[in-house]
Amino acid sequence: MTATDDLKARAEELRRLHTDPAILVLVNVWDAASAATVASVPGCRAIATASWAIAAAHGLADGEAIGREGMLRAVETVARAVTLPVTADLEGGYGETPADVGETIERALAAGAVGCNLEDGLRDGAELRDASEAAERIAAARAAADAAGVPVVINARTDVYLRGTDDPEAAFLRGQAYARAGADCIFVPGVVDPKTIRELVEGIDAPVSVLARPGAPSVSELQELGVARVSFGPGPMGVALAALARTASDLLGGGVPAGELSYRPPAA
Repeated sequence: MTATDDLKARAEELRRLHTDPAILVLVNVWDAASAATVASVPGCRAIATASWAIAAAHGLADGEAIGREGMLRAVETVARAVTLPVTADLEGGYGETPADVGETIERALAAGAVGCNLEDGLRDGAELRDASEAAERIAAARAAADAAGVPVVINARTDVYLRGTDDPEAAFLRGQAYARAGADCIFVPGVVDPKTIRELVEGIDAPVSVLARPGAPSVSELQELGVARVSFGPGPMGVALAALARTASDLLGGGVPAGELSYRPPAA
């Protein structure tokens, strides 16, 4: 099997998982150790990176501060650590033009990713990119994937709710535009109201993805609402670091070493 054939097979499997009856649960990772750990858990079917967590692991802020080169190095490290399909959080696509986004997709494939997040929020965090411009960037990503012969799964993210606006119509219209441009899944992080989630699922002509966090419906409830994919962003890193802080506090206070200190991530 050639490298392209392998990528194509992984991409096709990732695409299938978005229409499987069981919701696709993606526990986000940020490095080889976290990826190998999550991949070893029974029931894990794919791996997703989190841009916030990767940036934090490098001492950087979220919002493309790590740059395309740094992010793709991290994605490649994750992809090499697992045999499952990897979908990468590529933030806004790293570049001013749709052509730049297309190049990012080409290079993400070379790094081993077969799926990606592309968001419509601008780097300053205050505004959304114009919907038509965001759609052009998604179309460029789709064209680059098609040219490579790999059906990359594009998870088009709209940041309507992350901007503090409860506007399901705006999320719906953007989702529809992004689906027409070639997105395979529409990601609406920030929405937690079950009624709104169901309306988006029923109204958008593509699978819908959400971000789960404290206060959001459970994974089981999201599946009942028809959500195709759920991820957790920087949450898993938060859990890991909270556990580290608790352990450090206990040990620095004279505590007994816990059994978890013997845990090691599985080998690839």
